[in-house]
Amino acid sequence: MSVAKGEIESYRGFEQGPIRPPSEAYSLLIRVTRNCPWNRCSFCPVYKGTKFSRRPVEHVKRDIDAVYRQVERLRTMAHEAGRVRRSEVNRVIKDAGPDEEAALTAAFHWLRIGGMRSVFLQDADALVARPTDLVAILSHLKKRFPAVERVTSYSRARTIASRKDEDLKAIREAGLDRIHVGLESGSDQVLKMVKKGVTKEQQITAGLKVKRAGMELSEYVMPGLGGRELSEVHAVETADALNQIDPDFIRIRTLAIPSHIPLFEDWQAGRFEKCSDLMMARELLTFIEKLEGITSVVKSDHILNLFGDLEGTLPGDRERMIEMLRTYLAMDRHRQTLYQVGRRLGMFSGIGDLEDPRRVADAQRAADALGITPDNADEITEELMTRYL
Repeated sequence: MSVAKGEIESYRGFEQGPIRPPSEAYSLLIRVTRNCPWNRCSFCPVYKGTKFSRRPVEHVKRDIDAVYRQVERLRTMAHEAGRVRRSEVNRVIKDAGPDEEAALTAAFHWLRIGGMRSVFLQDADALVARPTDLVAILSHLKKRFPAVERVTSYSRARTIASRKDEDLKAIREAGLDRIHVGLESGSDQVLKMVKKGVTKEQQITAGLKVKRAGMELSEYVMPGLGGRELSEVHAVETADALNQIDPDFIRIRTLAIPSHIPLFEDWQAGRFEKCSDLMMARELLTFIEKLEGITSVVKSDHILNLFGDLEGTLPGDRERMIEMLRTYLAMDRHRQTLYQVGRRLGMFSGIGDLEDPRRVADAQRAADALGITPDNADEITEELMTRYL
């Protein structure tokens, strides 16, 4: 939605954006900004063709109030009936207006499934809002829901790097506990190639600012983003940036190339050579080997990742993660392919599942049915990955 300069935007009811981190699956989603202020990253499938805007503070507060009213309503229903069932909520929704329906659905999900423990501020960069506005929103959220344990948001490194330390501290004191940043790569070559709009130095500056402000920091890394040509420099430079930041979390998010992103055209034209799963495993090995002197928690919390069990706390679990990758790389090609198939079809969560005869047999049957061989595995599993985007 766009508003002409000088025109006052009217409230259009409770809003929620299209995405949130996997770790915020049970959080209440509160939309502070719409879409992405940069929106040029060639690997990103979200927000393309949309316009960025900041929502008025009073509109965000009204969203929070709307959820508060619906939570109180659901609590009353639960008190009377002992427990609120989805069928009862559907019955109420049927008689509700569109605005009330959205807030009620969000409240039910948050109360019944999420336990009202966490809130995520949307969309792609909540910190691009004015610091005073964000403090006002967070203060109102705390007033309505004082028992909330965690409030988080996405933000771009470039935005954070431009914020004053005192503003970030004020935002932290108002209630923002964690920031999710798409580092993607620490290589300036890779960042420029994919039009990330930020430099390695800015990434490091932003990460250190978040840490100084006392907020938890999740940095997202994208294996494969450098393609074949820049795979090694991507791994080495990304590890170097993270070694300087020492974030609380390093979250792995493997590159996929659906047909509706700009990078797809580069791939099709031969300007970008995609890494095979085997190459990305080697890249991950280099990356983990280069992580030194930090205490981050490594998370592999996305279905796109080849190794769902590549997780641990540094430095203690570093050697175990390295050994896991070396084990995969030492397998014969048929077994590597079988694992690819099982993982991409959701049969395996990690290479430990190759020790389960039943799962292995299922993966072999699937490979046979799809005609997957070591020669065509990457082509077919690439197709399977796009189902999760």
